[in-house]
Amino acid sequence: MAVNLAAPLTELTGVGPALATKLERLGLYRIEDLLFLLPLRYEDRTQLVKLGALQIGQRCLVTGEVQLAETVYRGRRNLLVRIADGTGQATLRFFHFSRQQQAQFKPGVNVTCFGEVRKGPVGFEMVHPEYRVLRQDQDPAINETLTAIYPATEGVQQGRMRNLTDQALRIMRESPPQELLPADVTTGLELPELAEAIHYLHRPPADADVEKILAGKHACQVRLAFEELLA
Repeated sequence: MAVNLAAPLTELTGVGPALATKLERLGLYRIEDLLFLLPLRYEDRTQLVKLGALQIGQRCLVTGEVQLAETVYRGRRNLLVRIADGTGQATLRFFHFSRQQQAQFKPGVNVTCFGEVRKGPVGFEMVHPEYRVLRQDQDPAINETLTAIYPATEGVQQGRMRNLTDQALRIMRESPPQELLPADVTTGLELPELAEAIHYLHRPPADADVEKILAGKHACQVRLAFEELLA
C-alpha cells in the first residue's frame, strides 16, 4: 500500500522514533505537516561565485581545487584548507573535524562549498562551510532551485529537513492534498492549485521574487492563507 500524506512521519526514510520525537517539537506528526512548515528564508546555491569576486559577509557557493590542507594549533586545533579557482583563493577553516574528513582534502581534489565569507588572517575564508568533495571530472554541485532554510529544532539539521521535505513533496505528487478552495474562486483570483503553491514555496526557482515571498505577498502564500482559513 502506497504511503499517503496522512501517514505518520515514521513512514519516511530515515525517520525513527528518536527523530520523530524531535520533529514533534515543531508540531510535525504526519507527512502532510511537513508541507505546511514553510521556510524562514532561502539561500541561493544556483550559481557559483568566483573566488576572486568574494565579498565579506556574502553567503555563496564556490568551487576550487585544494592547494594545501594542514592542521595548525592557534589556541585550538584548526584544519585549514586552501582552495583556488584561477581567479583567486580562499581558506576553509574547521574547528571540529575527524581524520577521515581531513584525509578527504588532498591537493588536486576539487570541492564545492557554501558558507559565509569573512576576512581571515591571510585573506578570505569560510568557517565550517557545507562542502562536497567532487569526483574526477564531476561538475560542481549547483542546485536548480533556491535552498530553503526551515525553522530548526535541536538535533535536526537543515539538510535532514530538506531531505524529509523532498520525500513529502514526492508523495504529494502521487497523493495531492484536498483542495478546500472552490475552483471558481481559485480561477477568479488567479491563484495556483494548492499542490503547485506548496511546491513553489518549498523549492522556488532561481528567479523567484524572494522579497515578495518573505513579505507574504506572493500568490502562492495567498493560496495557502485561503486554505488555512477554510480548514
